Amino acid sequence: MTEMLSDFIRALRAADVRVSPSEAIDAGAALERIGYEDRQILKFGLSQALAKTIDEKQAFNETFEKFFEFRSFSGRAGNAVSQDEDAPSQQNSVRQSEQGGQGAQAGGGSSGQGQGESAQRQSPGDASAADLIDVLERGDRAELQRRLAEAARKTGVTDIRFFTQRGLYALKIQREMGAEKLDDMIAEARESNDPRQQAEGDRLRQVREEFRAEVRDFVERRLALFAANSGRRLREEILESVRLSNVERTDMKLMRDLVAKMAKRLVSLHSRRRKTARRGQLDIRKTIRINIEYDGLLFHTIWKKRKIDRPKVLAICDVSGSVAQVSRFLLMFLHSLHEVIPHVRSFAFSGQLGEVTDLFEREDVERAIAETLDRFGGSTDYGEAFETFESLALDQVDRRTTVLVLGDARNNNAEPRADILRKIHDRARRVIFLNPESRVSWNTGDSVMRVYEPCVDRAIVCASLKDLERVVSDLLRTAA
Repeated sequence: MTEMLSDFIRALRAADVRVSPSEAIDAGAALERIGYEDRQILKFGLSQALAKTIDEKQAFNETFEKFFEFRSFSGRAGNAVSQDEDAPSQQNSVRQSEQGGQGAQAGGGSSGQGQGESAQRQSPGDASAADLIDVLERGDRAELQRRLAEAARKTGVTDIRFFTQRGLYALKIQREMGAEKLDDMIAEARESNDPRQQAEGDRLRQVREEFRAEVRDFVERRLALFAANSGRRLREEILESVRLSNVERTDMKLMRDLVAKMAKRLVSLHSRRRKTARRGQLDIRKTIRINIEYDGLLFHTIWKKRKIDRPKVLAICDVSGSVAQVSRFLLMFLHSLHEVIPHVRSFAFSGQLGEVTDLFEREDVERAIAETLDRFGGSTDYGEAFETFESLALDQVDRRTTVLVLGDARNNNAEPRADILRKIHDRARRVIFLNPESRVSWNTGDSVMRVYEPCVDRAIVCASLKDLERVVSDLLRTAA
């Protein structure tokens, strides 16, 4: 794969276009066949390999136009060849951009004479200050773009992530292109008493300012490409680990999107595992028997059937104010995984317990959660909740059932009825107690975790989206 294509794929991933290694290889193979001669064919060919959905194709188009963009000198546009005159040289410019690294752009070039001169010049790292000044004064767009691209590749501009890094990378590129020698020439002219040298120094200072402006503009365009969504991704990483009770209302939409993204990832992962597990192992006896008519040659193979039991999940969620936020996201998680967990029954309680499964079947997840949180109120009583659960659903608990109890176990000094939780444990495959409080807070005040812990298979601290994802992933992984 070429360096330019590799950097283009980085830019696509920064724009939330998912590109797998196999798709990147396909794009490389397509690039070898279609080449750079025609911009539209290049765009179409790469899009077929790298963009799948409508949203990804839109992001691909925007990224392609930015990545393969061609800009003239902001201060020297008049000295450069016009865009119309430049059009016949697009093919040469693209080839030069491939030789120079990521950058230079597939949409333009300079005149034929400028292309021939630039091909014979030294690499940007070894270019003299005089040579750089010559390029800047002539307004040779293709040569500057080539040098900027190669200097950017050497200085690792594709790693830029934050706007605060712009100055650092701009300085690195300037040094790579020989700006320090230009600074020395300006300082020498300033110290001279010769009016001609001083005038030359003024001219060089103007050239340097134009050059710095071009570098800053180039770095800002690279930032827009390779750090398009870095701020949002950083925010997502923070929200994944923050305690759910501390999530601000303004972040709720982003949190919902995160849950949907996590659920989609889990569905994709565990659907593949189930498909692989169905095949099982070769059944030797049945394979030999069915191939007797072929003198024992194995024309047909029979595989042992492995029954995959999808998990049945019963979720008992405390929706009182202290843990309502965690219950919200657990229910959102579970009811977003209907493809791999089709049997989910949800129960909510604070003062009294009630089943809300039909509410989630009737309404979309967001509305169902809102109604659930509004419906149940009052002083938290785990004992009464377990009594109601025993009458409603204990008979449906079997060895395929995983029971999730989510709450802080703060029972307001009421009877905890741990005996019912023990009954549930004896019938179920496993019982997992999810407590959003830290372990040091368990068994303090009116918490009865010490009573409930012996009655469950696992008691887990579950306070963030990462914790919820870990619990649900473990539930899916051990379902078979």
